[in-house]
Amino acid sequence: MTPDSVAPTGAQLRRGPLREGERVQLTDAKGRPHTIQLAAGKVFHTHRGHLSHDTLIGSDEGVVVRTSSGAGLLALRPLLNDFVMSMPRGAAVVYPKDAGQIVQYGDIFPGARVVEAGVGSGALTMSLLRAIGDEGELISIERREDFADIARANVETHFGAPHPAWRLEIGDFADRVAEVAAPGTVDRIVLDMLAPWENLEAAAGALAPGGVFLAYVATTTQLSRLAEDLREHGGFTEPQAWETMVRTWHLEGLSVRPDHRMIGHTGFLLTARRLAPGVEAPLRHRRPAKGAYPVDDEWTPEDLGERAVSDKKVRKVRRDALRSIEAIEGTEAMPAQPDEED
Repeated sequence: MTPDSVAPTGAQLRRGPLREGERVQLTDAKGRPHTIQLAAGKVFHTHRGHLSHDTLIGSDEGVVVRTSSGAGLLALRPLLNDFVMSMPRGAAVVYPKDAGQIVQYGDIFPGARVVEAGVGSGALTMSLLRAIGDEGELISIERREDFADIARANVETHFGAPHPAWRLEIGDFADRVAEVAAPGTVDRIVLDMLAPWENLEAAAGALAPGGVFLAYVATTTQLSRLAEDLREHGGFTEPQAWETMVRTWHLEGLSVRPDHRMIGHTGFLLTARRLAPGVEAPLRHRRPAKGAYPVDDEWTPEDLGERAVSDKKVRKVRRDALRSIEAIEGTEAMPAQPDEED
């Protein structure tokens, strides 16, 4: 393999001419984006004509290229939020607005040792890896192997290669965290799962004193249950919770006003700090009445109003995501599987 054929990594991937195998966002005159993965000899088709990928490979970022009918398309590398919203996905993604809040309010710093679970499609993983840098360590734990494959493909596609600070483990958080991290050695824990309160003891054991526990939940019922169980545990500071909403603005001449649509509720974020061993949290003066929420019920995505992801869709997204890794690395990312009935 020649030096020119080595896949760029890190900052190199964000600089220089456009390369075969990387994603490019093409935006038309009406602001509609189209994301493609560059491949020699391929052609991108639109209702305004077609464009050869070879026209873009080797060109500078920020150029305007013309389709066969003369329509102009602005070519730029997608920003992280653009990539997240257009990448293959099996599970729902953590939106960029929430990922930014997690990095900021979770105090994810360069060199930090972070554990996250579950991984979903890898959206939050990319933000965490950017924050900790090559010298940090991110251990991601995912229960479903198919989701893990999709996440791995998305992360490696975005960074251009396996990230040196990332480990992806399969299994339940409560079972695996003690195996992958010694007690009291984790700086930050981020949980994105249906019932994070079931993992408080495992999280408390892994977190260093003063470490940050952060959870992402979809509904107020989950938020209430988690907050009360954190207080009942006694090993954490008083939890804090919030949500963010994003409202874009229309900018055209004197017509400056809020857009009619906005990104409203996506999820709640909750944080708490780990206390030192043997220290009890200050007692709250007010507590909710007993029976304020069910204790033994098993929660499902349908209970929370989430649409279940079909196995058929996950298999297709997994195949497509792994093919994108093959295009970058020039290798077979997943061995051939026997024919499945889709």
